[in-house]
Amino acid sequence: MGFLCKDSLCHGREMEEECLNTESVGNDDDADECGIEGDCAMTEYVNQTGVIENPLPPSVGMEFESYEDVYYFYNCYAKQQGFGIRVSNTWYRKSKERYRGKLSCSSAGFKKKSEANRPRPETRTGCPAMVKFRLMENKRWKIIEVELEHNHLITPGSGKFYKSHKIIGPGTKRTLQLDGPEEVQKIKLFRTVIVDAEGNGGVDTDGGQFGNDVLLPSQLKLKEGDAQAVQSFFFRLQLMDPNFFYVVELNEKGYMRNLFWTDARSRAAYGYFCDVIAIDTMCLTYKFEVPLVAFIGVNHHGQPILLGCGMLADETTESYMWLLRAWLTCMLGRPPQAIISDHHKTLQTAIADVFPRASHCFYLSRILQRIPEALGELFDFEAIKVSLSKVVYCFLRPEEFEAAWEEMTQHHGIRDHKWIQTLYEDRKRWVPAYLKETFLPGMLPLQQNETAFSFFEGYLDRHTSLKEFMDNYDQALQANRQLESLADMDSRNSSFMLKSRCFFELQLSKLYTNEILRRFEREVEGMYSCFSTRQAYVDGQVMTYLVKEEVEVEGSKRETRDFEVMYNASEMDVLCVCGLFNISGYLCRHALSVLNQNGLKEMPPQYILTRWRKDMKRSYVLDHSCRGIDINNPIHRYDHLYKCIVRVVEEGRKSQHCSEATQQALADMLNKLHLVEDRPPAM
Repeated sequence: MGFLCKDSLCHGREMEEECLNTESVGNDDDADECGIEGDCAMTEYVNQTGVIENPLPPSVGMEFESYEDVYYFYNCYAKQQGFGIRVSNTWYRKSKERYRGKLSCSSAGFKKKSEANRPRPETRTGCPAMVKFRLMENKRWKIIEVELEHNHLITPGSGKFYKSHKIIGPGTKRTLQLDGPEEVQKIKLFRTVIVDAEGNGGVDTDGGQFGNDVLLPSQLKLKEGDAQAVQSFFFRLQLMDPNFFYVVELNEKGYMRNLFWTDARSRAAYGYFCDVIAIDTMCLTYKFEVPLVAFIGVNHHGQPILLGCGMLADETTESYMWLLRAWLTCMLGRPPQAIISDHHKTLQTAIADVFPRASHCFYLSRILQRIPEALGELFDFEAIKVSLSKVVYCFLRPEEFEAAWEEMTQHHGIRDHKWIQTLYEDRKRWVPAYLKETFLPGMLPLQQNETAFSFFEGYLDRHTSLKEFMDNYDQALQANRQLESLADMDSRNSSFMLKSRCFFELQLSKLYTNEILRRFEREVEGMYSCFSTRQAYVDGQVMTYLVKEEVEVEGSKRETRDFEVMYNASEMDVLCVCGLFNISGYLCRHALSVLNQNGLKEMPPQYILTRWRKDMKRSYVLDHSCRGIDINNPIHRYDHLYKCIVRVVEEGRKSQHCSEATQQALADMLNKLHLVEDRPPAM
């Protein structure tokens, strides 16, 4: 049904004009507007310098300078995802000014029926994927509605030809705007509507009112010389690493608002360890002078690895969403399976928006660290602290935890305490009893005395200035990478000293890195504390065992606990109620006891994780295809040769012999290049 332009809206004439609109535009349209449909002359828009590589998915609130920018952005996204687009609707005012538009998947709608004898077959599917956007009072275009799901198969990065993609020319994505003649490009990250901590509406950063509050433009609190230090820092890192990535968001007055950066090694490392990441916002929580946010992973030695950094002017949901989208774009749009963060509502909202399919957990250790701050004013604070820790760590089933929590809060009279209520509402994100289904290998501390690691510990504290941090940044990275190299060498060249003749330990000693073996060894030794393993009942193929273990409680006291373990002999699946495998990445003593009692001499293959193996070659170099190399472009040549030579360096560093051979080969290569350079060109 078309949108009808009523007589009172068209200069008062007694007429009714039907506009070729596929749907009503709703109640937010001006009185003198109507719409048109068709493939408008957007294919003539060629004033972009190149493509947006790995563009962000469109989302409500993104803003653009022009109508053409919206089209260009959505078209780049469509090309990367593997579908074409078309202009479904454009709405005009009487003054011929465009004020609203709708872009759809090229498979949207259906073709008109043809009277031809041999009509062409239908190729459209009525696909719902689209974006709607409109012109705001500040003269920028804002996305107001998005549908990302398609009703047909699309193949990301397939390179399939679509008519709309003809406007996208070849180009190389670069993130640093130099002052020289090099043809480099910027990455645009588009601003979104602010959403407050309660999930209510927000405020347009440009003054367009969406709520009752007005947010003044925020900016990083920089001291004299800090801005120049940031610029020099980014220039230096990019000169060292052509694949170094950074992006800066400016506020309306042109001041730095938010920053994000990462290097090639971090991007490559994420390819191996993308199952779980931590977003460390401790510097914001405790008001450090450097408002740092760090993206942290865990490598094959259980060591922290840096996957990116950001600095934020504030802790609004908008800033967090900007940072998360920047990081996701840099990591080629591959979200992690699980994310761990501090317990912040604004960050929780942002993670849910940017990573809707990822499991989101909170740092248990940091929640417990906040007990003095949140409950310190209470009379029996120390007793509450002990009781709270016991309830969290000692009860393995959700129903047991909830009953114990209720009893504890009633006993201490803190049931109505606001912080306690918030913790209970979010219990499924931080209490171990609820996290057994979430895969968090090596990222979540289990013991009461363990704390979440900080990548920059020793290099950054509350009073470290921005300049000092940037001076220390390289040292922190080099120290971390040296520890990884030493651990690689230790695992590769020395045999792990077994403390027992356990079949499982012997098996993993040939596969796993030494540090993971040391952790697994504690579970092997713990098998001797499991003094009784008996079959309780059978349900089809699944046998349930009760494993008794003596555990230490409250210092030197010991008590006996029962652990329920389910075992399926046909599938060789074993599952313990303690959930250690998902949290740590190796089987617990209770599961090992059941496997041992059933006569297994080797660990089932599904419990041997690739992420812990020492025999897997990991090259921290981005492995991009060279199909897009333009041999006439000096920047392309430089980037490609740099990636190739770094592979040589990675191989050459493995031993003294390899290093000497590499140096000789490089010297020979330089001599050959000098000969080529001195040779006169062929006529």
